[in-house]
Amino acid sequence: MGRRADPERRPIIGVLCCNEMAERPVQAVASRFVAPLTRLAGATVLLVPALPDATDVATLTAVLDGLLLTGSRSHVAPWRYGARPLPDDQIVDEDRDEVALALAGGMIEAGKPVFGICRGLQEINVLFGGSLCAAADAGRHHRGAWSGDYDSLFHHGHDVELCARGRLADATGVQRVRVNSVHQQGIDRLGSGLTVEAIAADDGLIEAVSARPCGADVLGVQWHPEWDTANSPASRAFFSLIGAGLRGGTDPVSTRRTE
Repeated sequence: MGRRADPERRPIIGVLCCNEMAERPVQAVASRFVAPLTRLAGATVLLVPALPDATDVATLTAVLDGLLLTGSRSHVAPWRYGARPLPDDQIVDEDRDEVALALAGGMIEAGKPVFGICRGLQEINVLFGGSLCAAADAGRHHRGAWSGDYDSLFHHGHDVELCARGRLADATGVQRVRVNSVHQQGIDRLGSGLTVEAIAADDGLIEAVSARPCGADVLGVQWHPEWDTANSPASRAFFSLIGAGLRGGTDPVSTRRTE
């Protein structure tokens, strides 16, 4: 079972990197994933390399209080959920797949919380035996190339319906929120044991899931809450729920609207 974090210290959350090229192979994670973990979840961040030979799952599971699987420009390799190869213009990161699935599985079995953003949601679904597919009418979910204007890319969005009595609905106090949408794939078959937390209002694509299989939170969202926490109640709720989960609780700091 997971240990309850010492109230005298900030809990430690692992944040998974990606394998990218910047003239040479690098471990990369956008700084925007780190800032709200510190500011809103009250956590200390430990970056986890997406390199199987450099990642000892048993050691990290013992050290970490929780894990965040970040978004990425890469996709989960289709063979991991029994699908055909992706189009040539979509990339995979199989080393990240291996680390993400092994470490998330170890954390869950140890009763420690795991959270996911975008690709991280998809990794959680695959870990629970689900499958992925191209997002229906992908133009509604992803606008432009990764090399384009990031403000335009991440400000593209749509409404999602939060499921009644779900974690996000309870934390925000609302039933519908506007979220950004920056993904080319989504959940096809829902993983066993996962509960739907939100769906896209226009096409019904699953936008958030949750579970508590071993006594700790598993929560993933398809959008990017790290991008706009200042203006989005759902984004603030997500990071508040991370903070509560890291401390062994289920009730987040209030993020409900007061008007």
